[in-house]
Amino acid sequence: MDDPWRLRMFRCGCGRREEILMFAAYVGVAIISSVLLALISGLGKLRRNPYIVKSIHDVVGIPMHWFPFLAGLEFAAATGLLVGIKWAPIGITAAAGMALYFVGAIVAHVRVNDLKGLGPAVQMLCLAVAALITRMFTI
Repeated sequence: MDDPWRLRMFRCGCGRREEILMFAAYVGVAIISSVLLALISGLGKLRRNPYIVKSIHDVVGIPMHWFPFLAGLEFAAATGLLVGIKWAPIGITAAAGMALYFVGAIVAHVRVNDLKGLGPAVQMLCLAVAALITRMFTI
């Protein structure tokens, strides 16, 4: 019986073995991304970690009252990636939202010429794109 949420336009034409490997890759990326987003970045923003405050508030200029909102977006993305293991549309949406979030972070760093602070945002953008691609081709 077919799942009604299957989006045939994203089928990669792979065999069953390749699709299982892609799904395993998504699970790994989703778990790693969720841990990094929720436990390190999200909690760091809520706890006002000095490294995060220096990078985001002092250098980039993001107001401190935005930190809980940014942390909430990261918690939502982390939750969506994990729920996406079971339900593909949520995982795809969470990965796309996470990618947009980190594109915004990269733009904010480039805008103030903070090229040293790009590393974490670029790494998380790569994880978001990996999650998006692997989940799109395993639905």
